[in-house]
Amino acid sequence: MRLAAVLILAVLAAAPAHAQQPAADPIDVLLRPPPKDVDVEEPDTAATGSAVEPDPTLPSGPQAYRPYVPPPHPTLTAPVFVNETGKNPDAPPSPTEAAYDSRLRSSAASVQGFQGPLDGGWTLAAAGRPLYAFELTDRNGLVEGAWRDLRRTGALDASGFFEIVERSGGDLTFRLTDTVVAVLHPMGGGWSGELTEAGRRETVSLARRAP
Repeated sequence: MRLAAVLILAVLAAAPAHAQQPAADPIDVLLRPPPKDVDVEEPDTAATGSAVEPDPTLPSGPQAYRPYVPPPHPTLTAPVFVNETGKNPDAPPSPTEAAYDSRLRSSAASVQGFQGPLDGGWTLAAAGRPLYAFELTDRNGLVEGAWRDLRRTGALDASGFFEIVERSGGDLTFRLTDTVVAVLHPMGGGWSGELTEAGRRETVSLARRAP
């Protein structure tokens, strides 16, 4: 009996140690400082206690932001014409452009090779008084062109094409109309001769017109 009483007393003495602990006060939890290894700035860390990767450090200073600046336009040193659309004057020509330019130069040289000494603009004058302006083409010895009466500017019949331009030896005959004919022969760098207008004759000279 004495042994049974001792066991009962031992059980009763141990019972309070195993009794349920009282619930934690929520206000005490909030006021209690967090553990040293818990980051209060990170909610995930505060909730779980696990480490959180820090935010990447953003660059600062003059290199922090670089706005886009488009490349400068090339400086033009020569005019760009309509037929050169898309051509960069600062870059070397493409093979196609070089071939095109070569054909143009060749054609221009070929045309100039056929031009005779009378090709261009001339003025027929009497005693220094301009009478007619001639615009002539001289191709392989064939002379053609147009004339304009400088004394009757704006008149409907004050210009036209030559009816005949003839070479006879070293002389030239210009027939403007049925009643206007000039017969000239070379003299120095120009021509001189006689102009007949409606039966009236006068001495004239033909000189190249300034460009």
